[in-house]
Amino acid sequence: LTMKPYKRTTLGIARAFQNIALFAHMSVLDNLKLGRHIHMNTGLVSGGLYFGKAAKEEVEHRKAVEEVIEFLELQDIRHTPVGTLPYGLQKRVEVGRALALDPELILLDEPMAGMNNAEKEVMARFIIDMHEIKKMTVVLIEHDLGIVMNLSDHIAVLDFGKRIGFGTPAEIQNNPEVIKAYIGEEEVS
Repeated sequence: LTMKPYKRTTLGIARAFQNIALFAHMSVLDNLKLGRHIHMNTGLVSGGLYFGKAAKEEVEHRKAVEEVIEFLELQDIRHTPVGTLPYGLQKRVEVGRALALDPELILLDEPMAGMNNAEKEVMARFIIDMHEIKKMTVVLIEHDLGIVMNLSDHIAVLDFGKRIGFGTPAEIQNNPEVIKAYIGEEEVS
């Protein structure tokens, strides 16, 4: 937790934030390209002049970003400024920027916060695909218990920062401490 963000990315760890941290005036494509920064080796001068190694590197990064655009079904809005998009699509772009890093492990902080049910279903499908198709480990921080139960293989439950449960969804649903914390003692009795 105390590790610098750039060091986490070199270890193959990416994070999408609860609060959207995109550049509103930039396009979806440009925001996603920013997610490739850790993989860029070209210097300022050659990158600015766009020749040799810089041109080749740009093509490689553009290909990686286009794969993320296709994976998250953002093709029709690739050139749209992010600030003009509905909230659910902005959240998808936020996740896409993390995916552009090509991580082995992705931390998703409240990816469903503020979404309607249709948007949640779409995001849930992408989270499943990250794990099943891209073979990523997904760490999900989420308060929507239905989503957590449906998406997770293992769940850690915190109550005021203290871990009160760890296990499969079935084990968590039957954990007395979890039930007490989330439903209340009066309801359990």
